[in-house]
Amino acid sequence: MNVQIEDSWKTHLQPEFDKDYFYKLTNFVREEYGKNTIYPPGKLIFNAFNLCPFDKVKVVIIGQDPYHGPGQAHGLCFSVNDGVPFPPSLVNIFKEIKADTGADAPPTGNLTRWAEQGVLLLNATLTVRAHQAGSHQNHGWEIFTDAAIRILAEEREHLVFILWGAYAQRKGAFIDRNKHLVLTSAHPSPLSAYNGFFGNKHFSKANDYLRAHGEEEIKW
Repeated sequence: MNVQIEDSWKTHLQPEFDKDYFYKLTNFVREEYGKNTIYPPGKLIFNAFNLCPFDKVKVVIIGQDPYHGPGQAHGLCFSVNDGVPFPPSLVNIFKEIKADTGADAPPTGNLTRWAEQGVLLLNATLTVRAHQAGSHQNHGWEIFTDAAIRILAEEREHLVFILWGAYAQRKGAFIDRNKHLVLTSAHPSPLSAYNGFFGNKHFSKANDYLRAHGEEEIKW
């Protein structure tokens, strides 16, 4: 199957595109876009990959589902389009960055600038029906994103994997901790942020690790 995705990722993920589950997933997603309001816009489904080529990845942040409100989702986990109010989890992410690094919250919740520095902002499920959280789970996206994480973990070294909350931690459980830095804590959601997200210092820890392995740090 010919999938419109950044070339280096296409090379690494082509075996997935040719599997039965991906054909079924593609048919499901195509049908959903035809009859429902689906986020993100179709051309942005693979935005996380398109903005962050395989060999440029330094950090991987794993989310769960795209935002399901109008105008929010644009293919990067936790990120929203310019001009969209910050969702609560993103507010807490910026609070932790301020406490950890001293950097003030930016005027926009659009995290494209992170992606362009090598942060793969990857949701486990890449599409969602409007106002129905989790509506596209268990249709094949999780298998596909597992494959992307596995290929990175196996073929690259000295990456930082940031896993917030039990879901992301289960998804990244297989990553070799001797080869990569794996940072875990509670999720930034207001429901759990005070249970260990605040004070996790993941942003400075990621940069310390990158510098120690000869990489430029991320400007959070």
